Amino acid sequence: MMPFIQFNLPFAEQDIADFIPHRAPMILVDKIISYQRDTLVTEVTITAQSPYFDDKHQAVPNYVGIEYMAQSIAALAGVEAKLRNDKIRVGFLLGSRKLALHAKQYELGRTYRTQVSRLYQEESGLAVFDCQIYLLPEAGSDQEKILVATANVNVFQPQDTQAYLAGNQDLANRSLGH
Repeated sequence: MMPFIQFNLPFAEQDIADFIPHRAPMILVDKIISYQRDTLVTEVTITAQSPYFDDKHQAVPNYVGIEYMAQSIAALAGVEAKLRNDKIRVGFLLGSRKLALHAKQYELGRTYRTQVSRLYQEESGLAVFDCQIYLLPEAGSDQEKILVATANVNVFQPQDTQAYLAGNQDLANRSLGH
């Protein structure tokens, strides 16, 4: 039975795990901030318990940003699945283009907002998203948000993940002569 999702509640009050196939400790984003057709915004606040937190640098390395983007895309797919009364399905990060990392790391105690917008999607489940990550200003600051990462992210979400994986395993075995 699917858990009941209360769409009349703000997304920030709902558990992100209800919208993505990931499970702790691999849930990297904290919450959904907003949703509109083809676009979703998430947030993460960096703590010492954040996955990939580096004690030496007191931060999360910048390359983890691609996973913040990917999990935000997964959350968008999850919201759309819930709206269709469908199940949450696994997707695959295929790669990225135009990846630009403007910050060396995600700093302890700071909050980052990731926006993902669907640019293109095929019936097959192949899709491309425009993604940005912003460092939010500290509370009480009059600073603007700062763009820290951008990318076009390519993903694939098959209708039947098990069949897709089994088919690719068969193909791999055949190509290896097994």
